Amino acid sequence: MAGMRLKIKGPQSLGGRIKAPPSKAYTHRFMVAASLSLDESLIENPLLCEDTIATLRAILSLGASIRLGKDRLYIRGNQELKAPKDVVNCGASGTTLRFMTPVFALAKGKAVLTGDASLQRRPMEPLLKALGQLGVRCRSLRGDGYPPIEVLGGTLKGGEASIVGNVSSQFISGLLLALPKASGTSILHVTTELESEPYVSMTLDVLHRHGIRVEASKNLRKFAIPGSQGYSGIHERVPGDFSSASFLLSAAVITGSPLEIEGLESGSIQADRAILGFLKEMGAILEASHGLVGLKGTGGAPFLRAIRADVRNCPDLAPVMAVLGCFSRGKTIIEGIGRLRFKESDRVRTIQELRKMGARIEELGDCLIIEGPTELKGAIIDSHGDHRIAMACAVAALGAKGLTVIEGIECVGKSYPSFLQDLRSLGAEFLVEQ
Repeated sequence: MAGMRLKIKGPQSLGGRIKAPPSKAYTHRFMVAASLSLDESLIENPLLCEDTIATLRAILSLGASIRLGKDRLYIRGNQELKAPKDVVNCGASGTTLRFMTPVFALAKGKAVLTGDASLQRRPMEPLLKALGQLGVRCRSLRGDGYPPIEVLGGTLKGGEASIVGNVSSQFISGLLLALPKASGTSILHVTTELESEPYVSMTLDVLHRHGIRVEASKNLRKFAIPGSQGYSGIHERVPGDFSSASFLLSAAVITGSPLEIEGLESGSIQADRAILGFLKEMGAILEASHGLVGLKGTGGAPFLRAIRADVRNCPDLAPVMAVLGCFSRGKTIIEGIGRLRFKESDRVRTIQELRKMGARIEELGDCLIIEGPTELKGAIIDSHGDHRIAMACAVAALGAKGLTVIEGIECVGKSYPSFLQDLRSLGAEFLVEQ
């Protein structure tokens, strides 16, 4: 089936108040942890998008029972974890694949996990090696360290393992979710600097809420996980997502529009809360308190300042930061971009779609350098099937002159299904065509 295209004619202005979409990262973690508890858990305000639905399918295949209510999700784990009867399709969700591979090592029998073409380009070798050190028989079926992945379950006994921290923090989170259910104590060593550290902190937070004990070193480079622990059921509400909200905030800043977003806690441990600091440093007038982030409609793109932004801990912000750089005075330097190559697309390359609009972007080592301000002009943009590239280019289109066409806009359903609906509610005008 042919993809959908988004047509936006800019420049436009926005305004209004909106509720932040639920956090995808927290939803994944609550779902997996709940599936390991024999008690029923209630998750309020879950995000149901393509990625989290992939996680629901995976835990359902593991034997969990799931009930969906209005803005509520009820999950109860199975007494005995059994391997799924069919291949587990994780879609494009790297989180599902990397969380569930260690979890399926707890289930008796053989499991095979795969996904779409983009997922089959996501590296898995560090996780497979760590699981092997813990006694798990697992392998890449193609023998290249990439999906499909085969796991022989019932073999996760615990022990000592080492893993790198600079490829994906999801490897570590997946192990932390599964190892409390191993029969013995486990020691996990992170052998390099841990990037995306806040995501591991989020996993530890979810484990604590479920009554799971993990001893973590201050720098999160060593973890001691007692075995044979039981997950308690929870009743939790998923907080608003700074990752998705970053696109709305950036659109408002670029267009000089007033905006209020509900459900964003300024004290959140979410990595992408960093967008608030980046925007303030660029000159945006932001107020954040009591779960509400407000942006005053003064200034706008001509008044933004270029900054140096390190995205090692918040790589998902890189595409929208590149867009902001196009509208800022001076050279915006985005550091720590190495892992962007292993996302749904090679984002170091695909964010350079902005060049079609006139952006001046240079890749230099571990940095992207964006020279601004640039008068962006409408162009035909390929989303490359990457939700964050599509949303970033939509933000750019709102501040550009003329018509921009974004091919494959349906990919936003991976993380933010209501993105276009939310933009429209804030006053954006556009057309979606087959």
